[in-house]
Amino acid sequence: MTSTTSKTIAMMRTSRTRTALVGLAAAALLSLSACGSENDSRDEPDAAPSSSESPSASADDTAAAGPDLEGIPDVVAEVNGEEVTKEEFAPLYEAAFQRATMEAQMSGEAPDEEALRKQTVDDLVDTELLAQEADERGLSITDEDVDAELEQLAQQNQMASGEELLKAIEEQGMSQEQARTQVGTQVMIEQLVADEGGPAEPTGKELREIYAQAKQAQTGQEIPPFAEVRDQIAEQAKAEETGRIAQELVDGLREDADITVNL
Repeated sequence: MTSTTSKTIAMMRTSRTRTALVGLAAAALLSLSACGSENDSRDEPDAAPSSSESPSASADDTAAAGPDLEGIPDVVAEVNGEEVTKEEFAPLYEAAFQRATMEAQMSGEAPDEEALRKQTVDDLVDTELLAQEADERGLSITDEDVDAELEQLAQQNQMASGEELLKAIEEQGMSQEQARTQVGTQVMIEQLVADEGGPAEPTGKELREIYAQAKQAQTGQEIPPFAEVRDQIAEQAKAEETGRIAQELVDGLREDADITVNL
């Protein structure tokens, strides 16, 4: 199955309930490696810029300058007495900025840094709330758990191994330690959702409805037969259900939490 087709089906099935909270680790990791792939394609001789690309100059200039971290406090938030630090904030914000810059290439508009900062700190607060809840429930993440998740992410990103994925991420400016921390966050969320009862297994009817929607929306490229993409659609549907359960858990935790944001 081609990556373009994969993205089409994923986009058709993405909802607001699957927030950056659940995709925190995977989104950052895969967007960084995808950025590397796009940069490689732009280095090819026949990919020279043309005059039609000039509207994106503003976004390109912003990307070259990088995100503005001036004025970010050493402690960006406090959650039930636990500090969320600038050191934790910076790599996630930089990854979000990079993704937003890539998306802005078409419009030529610079990313909304204020909105990105708010989203990043909100994600970190949510993650801290979930980490505290995981501790309360006696859940723990091992290095073996992280290694297994990395291998799975590598396969999804058409890479040979988790080590290869980490190297690709490192080339984009995120340390392997930071990447492993984010993957650990993803594993923790999955464990909490499993402790809540886990995502429901999608029915064949639901999967065919998703496939039909994707096929109806797709233009310019033929989507493979349902049998070839069924497993991937099922995986996406389960990820969304995981997101919904995690978001409900976070909403409940926020009601009783003592949260201070310093941005």
